[in-house]
Amino acid sequence: MMRSMTLTALASVLALAACGAPGKRAMFEGHYYPTKLKKTGDRPEVFTVTVGDVVQGVAGAREAGNFEATTYCVNTFGDSDITWQPGYGPRDSHAITENGILILRGSCAIW
Repeated sequence: MMRSMTLTALASVLALAACGAPGKRAMFEGHYYPTKLKKTGDRPEVFTVTVGDVVQGVAGAREAGNFEATTYCVNTFGDSDITWQPGYGPRDSHAITENGILILRGSCAIW
């Protein structure tokens, strides 16, 4: 009986841990968008975010990219302020895409 309860508890913990992968399973505009953030150059506050599956909707892809960037800035620098490069922000009227991938570029505000 005790072994069964232990296995059940372990399975529950593992299932919950799999659901909580930060930035990987958040839903935007009713869809999941894969995101990837990379630091640009030697300055950790400067980054590029790529968002896949833009065909599902540009608005959702923009929000997913903004979420990924904000999460990075908060976790790394403790602030959600971002300065976006002209033409590469989530609110720009024309999305910058390459091969169906949205590209956002910006830098975290550091104090």
